[in-house]
Amino acid sequence: MTASGVLVINAQDAGKVNSEDNSYSLLIPKFNVLIDSILKRSAMVNFRNQHIGVKESELTSERRDWTRNLGIQADTRYGTFDNFSTISGDNASVNLASNTQQLNYSVGFYLKIPVFDVLNRRNKIKLAKLEVDEAKSMAEFQKEEIRQTVIRMYQDLILKQKLLQIKSRSLGDGKVNLQMVEKEFRNGVVPISEYVRIVGMTENLEADYTKAMSEFITAKLMLEDMAGFEFGLTQLN
Repeated sequence: MTASGVLVINAQDAGKVNSEDNSYSLLIPKFNVLIDSILKRSAMVNFRNQHIGVKESELTSERRDWTRNLGIQADTRYGTFDNFSTISGDNASVNLASNTQQLNYSVGFYLKIPVFDVLNRRNKIKLAKLEVDEAKSMAEFQKEEIRQTVIRMYQDLILKQKLLQIKSRSLGDGKVNLQMVEKEFRNGVVPISEYVRIVGMTENLEADYTKAMSEFITAKLMLEDMAGFEFGLTQLN
């Protein structure tokens, strides 16, 4: 791999390269660009981030939980009420009683302070903070796992490309050798046993090349699927 992140392929990439025997470059983005795209697309990373949001909301709720013991209470009553009053004079007191229909109402604030809530509030907030930290740690752990996986896949793609180059050169040399042996066989120079042996060797080389190509394309498609975009191919002069 060159410094620009270009992989050189001397082979035919199925679905990408035509049947002519030309050289192509596989354009792979820089690793940081690749990993950023993969992390943004990762359903598991998104799930972890959403879980952080849930835990942060729960922490906010715990901090505001004390307000449930604070409130306003109003009471309204209408009906017949008995009223009593006393009038005091110089030497005597007079008690008066009357019945009236009227509307009574009252409004007031209240604050309840349950002992258990007071003692347990700090512990509940501490627990909620720990759950937020735990969710953030799990999100970072998930990102680290993905980075390690992408590193292995990235290097595996480079390795399979190099193996493909080797198999491609070997197959090319094998086909040239087979052409020479076929010509000598037709001229009676090479016995049939030698010709059959060379044909078998060439077929094995072609099988190895086909397997290497399949493994290379699989590694390429898997990394492209995670990244969400295809890596370009450019023909070399």
